[in-house]
Amino acid sequence: MSKEIYTQQVELAQLIERYTERDGSHMTAIPSLFFSRYSDAAGPFYGVYKPSLCIVVQGMKEVFLSQELFRYGPADYLVASVNLPITGQVTEASSEVPYLALKLEFTPNEILEVLREFQMEAEKKENAKRGMYVSKIEPSLLDAVTRLARLLDNPEDIKVLAPLIRKEIIYRVLQGENGGVLKQIAIEGSSTFQISDVIEHIMNHYEKSFKIEELAGIANMSVSSLHRHFKEVTAMSPIQFQKQLRLQEARSLLLSESADATDAAFRVGYESPSQFSREYSRMFGLPPKEDIKRLREDYDKTINA
Repeated sequence: MSKEIYTQQVELAQLIERYTERDGSHMTAIPSLFFSRYSDAAGPFYGVYKPSLCIVVQGMKEVFLSQELFRYGPADYLVASVNLPITGQVTEASSEVPYLALKLEFTPNEILEVLREFQMEAEKKENAKRGMYVSKIEPSLLDAVTRLARLLDNPEDIKVLAPLIRKEIIYRVLQGENGGVLKQIAIEGSSTFQISDVIEHIMNHYEKSFKIEELAGIANMSVSSLHRHFKEVTAMSPIQFQKQLRLQEARSLLLSESADATDAAFRVGYESPSQFSREYSRMFGLPPKEDIKRLREDYDKTINA
């Protein structure tokens, strides 16, 4: 790691520590910028990564996309180019050297705007590639991210300067070694663009049954092409993708409301409560009732620590 990158990471770590008083994920005053802090190994966490840039400045993190592992730390950054259901865990952290990280979310329209403004070309006929990747961190990208985080110390500047720095950050990611993957999400007619429409449809209607022919029609692909490209982008089939969304939403319902497992199962689209319980246990390691009890106990420990 170069001295320049180390110096930038020290400053960024200090900024993140200043704006994270306790362990967990924290929203900031800058739209779509989140900070995370953990004083011990933590997880697994389940969620959906929106298109985003993720940077770890202290510690290590692992993200599973289906069965595929992405590991990254201070020398790397992770990019999700489409909405993806993931499982993540902090693998290196301590009270002396806490895990510190940030996530910046962005939209396909922002990517397209940068491509047009800077006249960056992308090959439209490029085959779909995995919608998540890890690349080596570069000083120019880390510099832009640090300047964005610095705006938290001068909130009156956020409205004017944050959009400009966000644009620079996206530009730097697009220039990176795997930037072509991100370009495809904004190029109409690309396989990734077509699959992103299917992903959006499943996310908006995860509780409903669908026919694969319907999804193929949305993507303007044959059924076999849809299966191939969808799995290439997401590492899973459309049905597996939908199942992960359903189970994650059910878990959120059980945590945030007084719904029982049967009610949650029906609300996310399951017809069989027993099937729901089996698949929930397979994904989260415990039946619904026991899992929610464990989560609430862990939360109480964190709050009272």
